[in-house]
Amino acid sequence: MERLRARLPSEEEIKAAYDHGQEAVVALFYATFEKLAERIQQLEDQVAKNSNNSSKPPSSDGLAKKPKSLRHKSDKKSGGQPGHPGSTLKAVAHPNHVEVHAVNRCRHCQVSLESVSAVEYEKRQVFDVPPVRVEVTEQQAEIKACPIRPMRLLSFRLGSRRMPEQTIFQASSFFSSQAESTPALAP
Repeated sequence: MERLRARLPSEEEIKAAYDHGQEAVVALFYATFEKLAERIQQLEDQVAKNSNNSSKPPSSDGLAKKPKSLRHKSDKKSGGQPGHPGSTLKAVAHPNHVEVHAVNRCRHCQVSLESVSAVEYEKRQVFDVPPVRVEVTEQQAEIKACPIRPMRLLSFRLGSRRMPEQTIFQASSFFSSQAESTPALAP
């Protein structure tokens, strides 16, 4: 109640506004109303906060029920549906590099298998986006002295490109983010 009284005008302020006339009373009313409306909005915002829309921990939500999902249960299995065209990267016949992972010891009895030849190979292919290589083009403008007028002339063509370093880093970060979203294994 003390906080509310601090926001309301005192009896002296009300009497002073009354003595100044009707306009002063209306102005005092609007000023008081505006302060109270701001306080109400602050309190409503505070009550509306929970762990989903603020940094409050879930334990501070209390015993209120969580909102129920509006999604309906489907009779379909999760994942790709039969007949849906997939977009998986297909294994290539001639990969750029081949790494053989040798089996040196038996996992169970620890006997050496280094002299034993492989029966077959299980193959997996990893698709990597190669690192971006920055291409540097040096622009050179000719400087010439005019034989008629004593001045030096130089000119870069309008089509000459100048790429700031920031753009190069943005491009390389784009390519590295795309590499992370590329599937690593193909059947």
